[in-house]
Amino acid sequence: MSSSSISENISLHSHKPRHFSKVLVISIVLLGLSVLASLILGSRLVTWDELTNAILHPGVDSYESSVVHKRISRTVFSLLCGAALGISGALMQAITRNPIADPSILGVNTGAALFVVCGIAFLHISTASQYIWLALAGAGLTAIFVFGVGSMGRGGPTPIKLILAGAATSAALSSLVSAIMIPRTNVMDQFRYWQVGSVGAASWDSISTFAPFLIVGVIVAIVTGPALNALALGDEAATGLGVRTGTLRLVAAVAGVILCGAVTALAGPIGFIGLLSTHIVRLILGADLRLIIPMSAVAGAIVLTLSDVIGRLIGSPGELEVGVVTAFIGAPILIILAMRSRVRSL
Repeated sequence: MSSSSISENISLHSHKPRHFSKVLVISIVLLGLSVLASLILGSRLVTWDELTNAILHPGVDSYESSVVHKRISRTVFSLLCGAALGISGALMQAITRNPIADPSILGVNTGAALFVVCGIAFLHISTASQYIWLALAGAGLTAIFVFGVGSMGRGGPTPIKLILAGAATSAALSSLVSAIMIPRTNVMDQFRYWQVGSVGAASWDSISTFAPFLIVGVIVAIVTGPALNALALGDEAATGLGVRTGTLRLVAAVAGVILCGAVTALAGPIGFIGLLSTHIVRLILGADLRLIIPMSAVAGAIVLTLSDVIGRLIGSPGELEVGVVTAFIGAPILIILAMRSRVRSL
């Protein structure tokens, strides 16, 4: 059965909310405002004239122009990373039917970080492309391990078992990361800021390295959206609608791992973006993953970009890494969601 026929048979998820157009317009406005804030605000306030002059006259060599151009690449990078993490969170919540699943909560980010740190310490890697492949391997193996542990025992991979398995795995892998980094000064100096998550080192090279992985992950996520709607009805119902649940989970999980692994390799383990963005979208638009996936990308881009701006303002004249800001915001929200939902399945 095709994806289109699947989506026609699940009426629960096939109605576009009447207020979707308003939500889309508001999201675009917020996205534009977050971009403007990222370009203007920071340790040095950029005026409107300085911003327009730097954009309209890119060849002019001045301090103001260099600040604007650096912030442009940083803003683009934060938008792409936020979108990737938003989609990854939506996919992981869908395939696990867990309302509080997130790459950071399930330990996937930490697994990616461990492999990158091991590559730096033992293999002496130094390029973004090498970081990405190691991060993808670490993220994939961690996801398999967490799902395997969470599936043990009666009831299979229940939400609470997956969260506990992810939390325990993340704690263990974080200890390994620290154990590898602390005795090695060169590794610690190189990645002490990366370890908490930051978009401050963004460049057009890192963006071009990341873009292919983002494109692949987005395409797979959009294509699997209708079938993931059927999966939300339960495995038996999805199978009855012609969905191969095992294959679907595998493909969607690979897309989620690619997205969060690539982000982790270049920006560090930034947490809670997938959780925050997907929950915001689901509360407003409902459970249709054909809407949740693209709108989670927009919400994730907004949340990460604004978090980066907040970190710059709080830490001025330096900056507070965006991973610290998202953890500070996301941790209490996770507790509230867990208490309110009682970790129910989707």
